Amino acid sequence: MTTDATPSIPVPDVPGADAGPRGLPERSELSLRDKLIVDASAFADIGLRTAVASMVAASMIPSVLTTAIGREQSRRERERLAFYAELAAAGDPARSFPAPTTLPRICSRRANPLAERVARGTVENVSFHSGFEAVNPAMRDSWNTLGQNNIARFQHWRHDDGPRPTLCVIHGFMGSAYLFNGLFFSLPWFYRSGYDVVLFTLPFHGRRAEKYSPFSGYGIFSHGMAGFAEAMAQAVHDFRSVVDYLEFTGVDRIALTGLSLGGYTSALLAAVEPRLQAVIPNVPVVSVDSEIRDWFPANKVVQAGQLLGRIDHGAFTDATAYHSPLNYPPLVAKDRRLIITGLGDRLAPPEQSEMLWRHWDRCALHWFPGNHVLHVSQPTYLRRMTAFLRGYMF
Repeated sequence: MTTDATPSIPVPDVPGADAGPRGLPERSELSLRDKLIVDASAFADIGLRTAVASMVAASMIPSVLTTAIGREQSRRERERLAFYAELAAAGDPARSFPAPTTLPRICSRRANPLAERVARGTVENVSFHSGFEAVNPAMRDSWNTLGQNNIARFQHWRHDDGPRPTLCVIHGFMGSAYLFNGLFFSLPWFYRSGYDVVLFTLPFHGRRAEKYSPFSGYGIFSHGMAGFAEAMAQAVHDFRSVVDYLEFTGVDRIALTGLSLGGYTSALLAAVEPRLQAVIPNVPVVSVDSEIRDWFPANKVVQAGQLLGRIDHGAFTDATAYHSPLNYPPLVAKDRRLIITGLGDRLAPPEQSEMLWRHWDRCALHWFPGNHVLHVSQPTYLRRMTAFLRGYMF
Protein backbone atom coordinates (compact mmCIF):
# COMPACT_ATOMS: atom_id res chain seq x y z
CA MET A 1 0.00 0.00 0.00
CA THR A 2 1.40 3.39 -1.00
CA THR A 3 2.06 6.09 1.59
CA ASP A 4 1.64 9.01 -0.84
CA ALA A 5 -1.45 10.50 0.82
CA THR A 6 -2.94 13.69 -0.62
CA PRO A 7 -5.63 15.64 1.27
CA SER A 8 -9.04 15.86 -0.41
CA ILE A 9 -9.28 19.51 0.68
CA PRO A 10 -6.17 21.39 -0.55
CA VAL A 11 -4.02 22.74 2.31
CA PRO A 12 -0.45 24.06 2.43
CA ASP A 13 2.07 21.25 2.88
CA VAL A 14 4.02 22.64 5.85
CA PRO A 15 5.83 19.71 7.47
CA GLY A 16 5.18 18.83 11.08
CA ALA A 17 7.19 16.35 13.15
CA ASP A 18 7.02 13.83 15.98
CA ALA A 19 7.54 15.04 19.53
CA GLY A 20 10.82 14.28 21.27
CA PRO A 21 11.38 12.48 24.56
CA ARG A 22 10.54 15.69 26.46
CA GLY A 23 7.33 16.23 24.55
CA LEU A 24 6.33 19.01 22.19
CA PRO A 25 8.95 21.56 21.13
CA GLU A 26 9.34 24.86 22.93
CA ARG A 27 8.58 27.96 20.88
CA SER A 28 12.27 28.84 20.84
CA GLU A 29 13.00 25.53 19.10
CA LEU A 30 10.73 26.29 16.13
CA SER A 31 11.88 27.77 12.85
CA LEU A 32 10.87 31.35 12.07
CA ARG A 33 8.34 30.07 9.54
CA ASP A 34 6.76 27.72 12.07
CA LYS A 35 6.63 30.47 14.72
CA LEU A 36 4.77 32.77 12.32
CA ILE A 37 2.32 30.01 11.36
CA VAL A 38 1.71 29.01 14.98
CA ASP A 39 1.13 32.63 16.09
CA ALA A 40 -1.21 33.41 13.18
CA SER A 41 -3.07 30.12 13.68
CA ALA A 42 -3.47 30.74 17.39
CA PHE A 43 -4.82 34.25 16.83
CA ALA A 44 -7.39 32.95 14.35
CA ASP A 45 -8.35 30.09 16.66
CA ILE A 46 -9.21 32.42 19.54
CA GLY A 47 -12.04 33.86 17.49
CA LEU A 48 -13.28 30.41 16.58
CA ARG A 49 -13.02 29.28 20.20
CA THR A 50 -15.15 32.23 21.33
CA ALA A 51 -17.78 31.43 18.71
CA VAL A 52 -17.92 27.75 19.67
CA ALA A 53 -17.89 28.57 23.39
CA SER A 54 -20.81 30.96 22.83
CA MET A 55 -22.86 28.15 21.31
CA VAL A 56 -21.90 25.84 24.17
CA ALA A 57 -22.92 28.56 26.64
CA ALA A 58 -26.26 29.03 24.88
CA SER A 59 -27.00 25.33 25.11
CA MET A 60 -26.09 25.25 28.83
CA ILE A 61 -28.20 28.20 29.95
CA PRO A 62 -31.56 26.33 30.17
CA SER A 63 -30.14 23.65 32.48
CA VAL A 64 -28.34 26.29 34.59
CA LEU A 65 -31.54 28.29 35.01
CA THR A 66 -33.51 25.14 35.88
CA THR A 67 -30.95 24.23 38.54
CA ALA A 68 -31.05 27.77 39.93
CA ILE A 69 -34.87 27.93 40.23
CA GLY A 70 -35.27 25.77 43.32
CA ARG A 71 -33.47 23.81 45.95
CA GLU A 72 -34.91 20.51 44.76
CA GLN A 73 -33.41 20.84 41.28
CA SER A 74 -30.11 21.94 42.77
CA ARG A 75 -30.02 18.99 45.17
CA ARG A 76 -30.86 16.60 42.34
CA GLU A 77 -27.99 17.88 40.18
CA ARG A 78 -25.51 17.56 43.07
CA GLU A 79 -26.62 13.97 43.63
CA ARG A 80 -26.20 13.15 39.97
CA LEU A 81 -22.70 14.60 39.87
CA ALA A 82 -21.80 12.65 43.00
CA PHE A 83 -22.89 9.46 41.22
CA TYR A 84 -20.41 10.06 38.37
CA ALA A 85 -17.69 11.09 40.81
CA GLU A 86 -18.09 7.76 42.60
CA LEU A 87 -17.76 5.86 39.32
CA ALA A 88 -14.71 7.90 38.38
CA ALA A 89 -13.07 7.17 41.74
CA ALA A 90 -13.47 3.43 41.15
CA GLY A 91 -11.51 3.77 37.90
CA ASP A 92 -13.14 0.66 36.42
CA PRO A 93 -14.03 1.19 32.74
CA ALA A 94 -16.15 -1.98 32.62
CA ARG A 95 -18.32 -0.61 35.41
CA SER A 96 -18.37 2.95 34.07
CA PHE A 97 -19.21 1.91 30.51
CA PRO A 98 -21.14 -1.37 30.40
CA ALA A 99 -20.82 -3.27 27.12
CA PRO A 100 -23.82 -3.74 24.81
CA THR A 101 -25.64 -6.98 25.53
CA THR A 102 -27.35 -7.53 22.15
CA LEU A 103 -26.32 -7.27 18.53
CA PRO A 104 -27.87 -4.18 16.89
CA ARG A 105 -30.62 -4.72 14.32
CA ILE A 106 -29.32 -2.78 11.35
CA CYS A 107 -31.35 -0.77 8.86
CA SER A 108 -29.36 0.46 5.85
CA ARG A 109 -30.05 2.33 2.64
CA ARG A 110 -27.87 3.54 -0.18
CA ALA A 111 -26.44 7.00 0.36
CA ASN A 112 -27.02 9.80 -2.11
CA PRO A 113 -25.13 9.71 -5.43
CA LEU A 114 -22.79 12.51 -4.33
CA ALA A 115 -21.50 10.41 -1.43
CA GLU A 116 -20.83 7.47 -3.74
CA ARG A 117 -19.16 9.78 -6.24
CA VAL A 118 -16.83 11.10 -3.53
CA ALA A 119 -16.00 7.63 -2.21
CA ARG A 120 -15.97 6.03 -5.67
CA GLY A 121 -17.60 2.98 -4.19
CA THR A 122 -20.61 1.64 -2.32
CA VAL A 123 -21.83 3.92 0.46
CA GLU A 124 -24.70 3.14 2.86
CA ASN A 125 -26.36 5.19 5.58
CA VAL A 126 -26.93 2.85 8.50
CA SER A 127 -29.13 3.21 11.57
CA PHE A 128 -30.14 1.05 14.52
CA HIS A 129 -32.01 1.53 17.77
CA SER A 130 -29.53 2.31 20.51
CA GLY A 131 -29.61 -0.28 23.27
CA PHE A 132 -28.08 2.25 25.66
CA GLU A 133 -29.61 2.61 29.10
CA ALA A 134 -28.54 5.64 31.11
CA VAL A 135 -25.76 4.68 33.50
CA ASN A 136 -27.28 6.79 36.26
CA PRO A 137 -30.72 5.37 37.21
CA ALA A 138 -31.90 8.92 37.97
CA MET A 139 -31.42 9.83 34.29
CA ARG A 140 -33.13 6.84 32.69
CA ASP A 141 -36.69 8.10 32.39
CA SER A 142 -35.70 11.37 30.77
CA TRP A 143 -33.13 9.68 28.51
CA ASN A 144 -35.67 7.17 27.20
CA THR A 145 -37.81 10.02 25.84
CA LEU A 146 -35.06 11.19 23.46
CA GLY A 147 -36.46 9.51 20.37
CA GLN A 148 -34.19 10.98 17.70
CA ASN A 149 -31.04 10.64 19.76
CA ASN A 150 -31.76 7.02 20.56
CA ILE A 151 -31.47 6.04 16.91
CA ALA A 152 -27.74 5.48 16.40
CA ARG A 153 -26.32 6.24 12.95
CA PHE A 154 -23.20 5.81 10.85
CA GLN A 155 -22.20 5.92 7.21
CA HIS A 156 -20.46 2.86 5.83
CA TRP A 157 -18.12 2.95 2.84
CA ARG A 158 -17.54 -0.68 1.91
CA HIS A 159 -15.96 -2.69 -0.86
CA ASP A 160 -18.14 -5.24 -2.62
CA ASP A 161 -15.51 -7.95 -2.07
CA GLY A 162 -15.33 -7.21 1.67
CA PRO A 163 -15.13 -7.28 4.54
CA ARG A 164 -11.95 -5.20 4.63
CA PRO A 165 -9.87 -3.68 7.43
CA THR A 166 -12.01 -0.77 8.61
CA LEU A 167 -11.02 2.77 9.57
CA CYS A 168 -13.61 4.37 11.85
CA VAL A 169 -13.88 8.16 12.19
CA ILE A 170 -15.65 10.20 14.88
CA HIS A 171 -16.40 13.84 14.09
CA GLY A 172 -16.05 16.89 16.30
CA PHE A 173 -18.63 19.02 18.12
CA MET A 174 -21.19 20.37 15.61
CA GLY A 175 -19.19 18.86 12.73
CA SER A 176 -21.26 15.77 11.95
CA ALA A 177 -21.78 16.13 8.18
CA TYR A 178 -20.61 12.96 6.48
CA LEU A 179 -19.43 14.73 3.32
CA PHE A 180 -17.32 17.27 5.23
CA ASN A 181 -15.67 14.59 7.37
CA GLY A 182 -15.06 12.35 4.39
CA LEU A 183 -13.17 15.14 2.65
CA PHE A 184 -11.45 16.55 5.75
CA PHE A 185 -9.99 13.17 6.71
CA SER A 186 -9.15 12.32 3.06
CA LEU A 187 -11.25 9.19 3.40
CA PRO A 188 -11.57 8.63 -0.37
CA TRP A 189 -7.80 8.08 -0.38
CA PHE A 190 -7.97 5.62 2.51
CA TYR A 191 -10.87 3.84 0.81
CA ARG A 192 -8.94 3.49 -2.44
CA SER A 193 -5.98 2.21 -0.40
CA GLY A 194 -8.05 -0.78 0.66
CA TYR A 195 -9.88 0.29 3.81
CA ASP A 196 -13.59 0.12 4.41
CA VAL A 197 -14.65 3.29 6.24
CA VAL A 198 -17.17 4.02 9.01
CA LEU A 199 -18.27 7.58 9.81
CA PHE A 200 -19.88 7.41 13.25
CA THR A 201 -22.43 10.01 14.39
CA LEU A 202 -22.13 11.18 17.99
CA PRO A 203 -25.24 11.54 20.18
CA PHE A 204 -27.35 14.66 19.53
CA HIS A 205 -25.63 15.36 16.20
CA GLY A 206 -26.94 15.27 12.65
CA ARG A 207 -30.14 13.27 12.41
CA ARG A 208 -29.71 12.30 16.07
CA ALA A 209 -30.47 15.89 17.11
CA GLU A 210 -33.77 16.26 18.88
CA LYS A 211 -36.61 18.15 17.22
CA TYR A 212 -36.23 21.95 17.42
CA SER A 213 -32.52 21.72 18.31
CA PRO A 214 -31.02 25.02 17.09
CA PHE A 215 -27.84 23.35 15.86
CA SER A 216 -26.23 19.93 15.53
CA GLY A 217 -24.77 18.94 18.90
CA TYR A 218 -27.01 21.23 20.97
CA GLY A 219 -28.19 18.34 23.17
CA ILE A 220 -24.66 17.41 24.25
CA PHE A 221 -24.63 20.27 26.76
CA SER A 222 -28.31 21.23 27.09
CA HIS A 223 -29.03 18.52 29.70
CA GLY A 224 -26.42 19.78 32.16
CA MET A 225 -23.17 18.10 33.10
CA ALA A 226 -25.04 14.94 34.08
CA GLY A 227 -26.46 14.92 30.56
CA PHE A 228 -22.99 15.39 29.09
CA ALA A 229 -21.77 12.39 31.10
CA GLU A 230 -24.61 10.25 29.76
CA ALA A 231 -23.99 11.49 26.20
CA MET A 232 -20.38 10.34 26.45
CA ALA A 233 -21.48 7.01 27.91
CA GLN A 234 -23.94 6.59 25.04
CA ALA A 235 -21.29 7.48 22.47
CA VAL A 236 -19.06 4.74 23.87
CA HIS A 237 -21.93 2.24 24.01
CA ASP A 238 -23.22 2.91 20.50
CA PHE A 239 -19.75 2.81 18.95
CA ARG A 240 -19.16 -0.56 20.62
CA SER A 241 -22.41 -1.73 19.06
CA VAL A 242 -20.98 -0.70 15.68
CA VAL A 243 -17.88 -2.78 16.46
CA ASP A 244 -20.17 -5.69 17.35
CA TYR A 245 -21.87 -5.35 13.98
CA LEU A 246 -18.61 -5.08 12.04
CA GLU A 247 -17.23 -8.13 13.84
CA PHE A 248 -20.44 -10.05 13.07
CA THR A 249 -20.01 -9.28 9.37
CA GLY A 250 -16.44 -10.62 9.41
CA VAL A 251 -14.31 -7.52 10.02
CA ASP A 252 -11.35 -8.48 12.18
CA ARG A 253 -9.23 -5.29 12.08
CA ILE A 254 -10.63 -1.96 13.21
CA ALA A 255 -8.74 1.31 13.74
CA LEU A 256 -10.24 4.48 15.17
CA THR A 257 -9.51 8.17 14.75
CA GLY A 258 -11.50 11.21 15.80
CA LEU A 259 -11.30 14.99 15.76
CA SER A 260 -11.73 17.29 18.78
CA LEU A 261 -14.76 15.89 20.66
CA GLY A 262 -14.30 12.85 18.45
CA GLY A 263 -10.69 12.74 19.62
CA TYR A 264 -11.92 12.84 23.21
CA THR A 265 -14.30 9.97 22.45
CA SER A 266 -11.68 7.91 20.60
CA ALA A 267 -9.18 8.32 23.46
CA LEU A 268 -11.86 7.19 25.92
CA LEU A 269 -12.72 4.20 23.72
CA ALA A 270 -9.05 3.18 23.79
CA ALA A 271 -9.57 2.50 27.51
CA VAL A 272 -12.85 0.63 27.04
CA GLU A 273 -12.85 -1.27 23.73
CA PRO A 274 -10.15 -3.98 23.49
CA ARG A 275 -10.89 -4.90 19.86
CA LEU A 276 -9.31 -1.76 18.40
CA GLN A 277 -6.12 -2.44 16.47
CA ALA A 278 -5.00 1.19 16.74
CA VAL A 279 -6.30 4.57 17.92
CA ILE A 280 -5.38 8.06 16.68
CA PRO A 281 -6.96 10.98 18.59
CA ASN A 282 -6.63 14.15 16.48
CA VAL A 283 -6.50 17.54 18.29
CA PRO A 284 -8.29 15.98 21.28
CA VAL A 285 -9.59 17.55 24.46
CA VAL A 286 -8.94 15.12 27.31
CA SER A 287 -9.85 17.13 30.43
CA VAL A 288 -13.11 19.06 30.24
CA ASP A 289 -12.52 20.56 33.68
CA SER A 290 -9.21 22.18 32.75
CA GLU A 291 -10.24 23.18 29.24
CA ILE A 292 -13.57 24.84 30.06
CA ARG A 293 -11.76 27.48 32.15
CA ASP A 294 -10.48 29.17 28.98
CA TRP A 295 -13.70 28.86 26.97
CA PHE A 296 -15.29 32.29 27.36
CA PRO A 297 -18.27 32.74 27.71
CA ALA A 298 -19.01 29.06 28.46
CA ASN A 299 -16.71 29.28 31.50
CA LYS A 300 -18.85 32.06 32.97
CA VAL A 301 -22.04 30.02 32.50
CA VAL A 302 -20.41 27.03 34.20
CA GLN A 303 -19.28 29.23 37.10
CA ALA A 304 -22.76 30.70 37.41
CA GLY A 305 -24.27 27.22 37.42
CA GLN A 306 -21.93 26.08 40.18
CA LEU A 307 -22.67 29.18 42.25
CA LEU A 308 -26.45 29.14 41.80
CA GLY A 309 -26.65 25.38 42.22
CA ARG A 310 -24.34 25.41 45.23
CA ILE A 311 -22.06 22.90 43.48
CA ASP A 312 -18.54 22.76 44.83
CA HIS A 313 -15.90 23.05 42.12
CA GLY A 314 -14.16 19.97 43.48
CA ALA A 315 -17.38 17.98 43.03
CA PHE A 316 -17.59 19.23 39.44
CA THR A 317 -13.98 18.18 38.78
CA ASP A 318 -14.53 14.75 40.31
CA ALA A 319 -17.67 14.20 38.22
CA THR A 320 -16.07 15.18 34.90
CA ALA A 321 -13.27 12.67 35.55
CA TYR A 322 -15.87 9.96 34.89
CA HIS A 323 -15.61 10.40 31.11
CA SER A 324 -12.02 11.64 30.89
CA PRO A 325 -9.55 9.35 29.08
CA LEU A 326 -7.04 10.34 31.77
CA ASN A 327 -9.03 8.43 34.37
CA TYR A 328 -8.53 4.96 32.88
CA PRO A 329 -5.52 2.95 31.65
CA PRO A 330 -5.50 2.34 27.88
CA LEU A 331 -6.27 -1.14 26.56
CA VAL A 332 -4.70 -0.46 23.17
CA ALA A 333 -0.97 -1.28 23.19
CA LYS A 334 1.47 1.63 23.41
CA ASP A 335 2.90 1.10 19.94
CA ARG A 336 -0.65 1.31 18.52
CA ARG A 337 -1.42 4.75 19.93
CA LEU A 338 -0.71 7.93 17.97
CA ILE A 339 -1.77 11.45 19.04
CA ILE A 340 -1.94 14.36 16.58
CA THR A 341 -1.98 17.96 17.78
CA GLY A 342 -1.69 21.50 16.43
CA LEU A 343 0.71 23.91 18.14
CA GLY A 344 -1.54 26.84 17.22
CA ASP A 345 -4.72 25.14 18.43
CA ARG A 346 -6.62 27.15 21.04
CA LEU A 347 -9.86 25.11 21.11
CA ALA A 348 -8.01 21.94 22.10
CA PRO A 349 -4.57 23.36 22.91
CA PRO A 350 -1.48 21.15 22.61
CA GLU A 351 -1.23 20.97 26.40
CA GLN A 352 -4.29 18.71 26.28
CA SER A 353 -2.53 16.31 23.92
CA GLU A 354 0.58 16.36 26.10
CA MET A 355 -1.56 15.37 29.09
CA LEU A 356 -2.80 12.36 27.14
CA TRP A 357 0.73 11.64 25.88
CA ARG A 358 2.05 11.44 29.45
CA HIS A 359 -0.90 9.30 30.55
CA TRP A 360 -0.30 7.03 27.57
CA ASP A 361 3.34 6.36 28.54
CA ARG A 362 4.80 8.85 26.05
CA CYS A 363 3.51 7.07 22.97
CA ALA A 364 3.86 8.52 19.45
CA LEU A 365 2.87 12.22 19.34
CA HIS A 366 2.87 14.12 16.06
CA TRP A 367 2.55 17.92 15.89
CA PHE A 368 1.81 20.37 13.12
CA PRO A 369 2.08 24.19 13.26
CA GLY A 370 -1.60 24.92 12.44
CA ASN A 371 -4.73 25.28 14.53
CA HIS A 372 -7.93 23.37 15.27
CA VAL A 373 -9.33 23.61 11.75
CA LEU A 374 -6.41 24.59 9.50
CA HIS A 375 -4.17 21.53 9.52
CA VAL A 376 -1.37 23.01 7.44
CA SER A 377 0.77 19.89 7.55
CA GLN A 378 -2.04 17.44 6.88
CA PRO A 379 -0.14 15.73 4.02
CA THR A 380 2.64 14.98 6.51
CA TYR A 381 0.41 13.52 9.18
CA LEU A 382 -1.66 11.57 6.66
CA ARG A 383 1.55 9.89 5.55
CA ARG A 384 2.41 9.40 9.23
CA MET A 385 -1.00 7.81 9.88
CA THR A 386 -0.70 5.58 6.84
CA ALA A 387 2.71 4.23 7.80
CA PHE A 388 1.58 3.86 11.42
CA LEU A 389 -1.52 1.82 10.50
CA ARG A 390 -0.09 -0.34 7.74
CA GLY A 391 1.52 -2.97 9.95
CA TYR A 392 -1.59 -3.47 12.07
CA MET A 393 -4.31 -3.28 9.42
CA PHE A 394 -2.82 -5.07 6.39
